[in-house]
Amino acid sequence: MGKGRYLLKRLLYIVFVFFIISILMFAIYKCMPGDPVDIMLGDSKTSMKPDAYQALYDQTVQRLGLDKPLPVQYFAWMGNMLTGNFGYSTQYKKEVIQIISSPMTNTILLNVFTMIVVFLISIPLGIVTAVRKNGVFDKVVQVVTIVGYSIPSFIIALLAIFTFAVKIPIFPISGVKTAGLDAGGMQGILDMAWHMVLPVLVMSVSGIGGITRYVRASMIDVLRMDYIKTARAKGLREKTVIYIHAFRNALIPVVTITTWWIIGLFGGSIVIESVFLWPGLGKMLIDSLMQRDFAVVLTMQMFYVVLSLAGNVLMDIAYTLVDPRVRLEN
Repeated sequence: MGKGRYLLKRLLYIVFVFFIISILMFAIYKCMPGDPVDIMLGDSKTSMKPDAYQALYDQTVQRLGLDKPLPVQYFAWMGNMLTGNFGYSTQYKKEVIQIISSPMTNTILLNVFTMIVVFLISIPLGIVTAVRKNGVFDKVVQVVTIVGYSIPSFIIALLAIFTFAVKIPIFPISGVKTAGLDAGGMQGILDMAWHMVLPVLVMSVSGIGGITRYVRASMIDVLRMDYIKTARAKGLREKTVIYIHAFRNALIPVVTITTWWIIGLFGGSIVIESVFLWPGLGKMLIDSLMQRDFAVVLTMQMFYVVLSLAGNVLMDIAYTLVDPRVRLEN
């Protein structure tokens, strides 16, 4: 009963914050200089007679509802968004819903594979360095991770391109598939995976560095606890002490930083997608900002808002999974 009440409160909180942020985003959009109708009509202004263009302009304004008061425009926009109508893209000359599915799939694939790589490397690495604290291996890993954590991702991207696509041409520089290749099935999947290697590698570097350090710090704190000493005194195997008793109790702070890293990962992929010309949400957002395609921009921004708000709730639920002593009501 308590968990249900807590989740209901969190849901109401998400809805409230979502609408507050949507109002701010809509207000910022309306304050941006430039006329969206002029942008949408493109070259019609120069190719049409002034009277004909003005008639088309007025018709477009009325069709988009831009002649109505701002509160009415906001509620119309929000109502459309909640029903899956994200507006009309002036850049692509299509409804946003028709152009968003492929970039969203590409972004999700890129981020999911990055998360898999990061977790497979950082969690075991953090545990091993904590157990071998102050050893040679630990010191080497600490230096490498802090360097990887400190260098901006676009610098790592440029270095990776120079090394693995120019000097040693193993992987392609950009794109999601080989130009001219029209292959499906396993060949298409392998070709996409080949193009995904460098972006995933670059996005994984900072995540591996950060999460490894958090896992190591949490494990070191837990390994100092009295109950770990007691478990060892009882003659339990070292692997049982580390992976069953210590690691689970070290997960609480790790869950916090991991959740925020995952949320930030989707936002951070904007830069990487632009560098590697990966046709995902990040590249679409940058292109839409450059072309002042605000329907796409607002849709992307609200997607990241929902992702962030949902991440907070998932983080609270994850606390109870890794440590039953944590109560959601608290």
